[in-house]
Amino acid sequence: MSRTYTPKASEIERRWLVVDADGQTLGRLATGVARLLTGKHKPGYATHIDTGDHVIVVNAAKVRVTGDKARAVRYSRHSGYPGGYREESLGHLLERRPEEVVRRAVRGMLPHTTLGTQQLRKLKVYAGKDHPHEAQQPVPAPAAGGASS
Repeated sequence: MSRTYTPKASEIERRWLVVDADGQTLGRLATGVARLLTGKHKPGYATHIDTGDHVIVVNAAKVRVTGDKARAVRYSRHSGYPGGYREESLGHLLERRPEEVVRRAVRGMLPHTTLGTQQLRKLKVYAGKDHPHEAQQPVPAPAAGGASS
């Protein structure tokens, strides 16, 4: 009987990757980024351990949304107070906070557990082309999985 491989913390190597969202479709971008965050592109991938890389998404304001989604998709939240329900369309949120649109799309494709929360912390999203992570020496993300740069 073979045993399940579990990578040790010392064996996990995390890189910093840059993904350019300019002209990419939101869903395809999010699946590629989620794949990089979970570490599925690595040979030492394990479902129960965070083996993924840090991902920087730039040009989030230039992401594409096809069809009628800009008007039809709604994001809702509640403050917890009476009458505190708020709803906003994807198009409006994309104008107001494009980073949040990409972050929410990626979050929906990660595990809804503490592991998914840990993986989401490695995602950095910026509306423009500039980011403050030059000290980490990020490299362009591999083109596999839709997250091309």
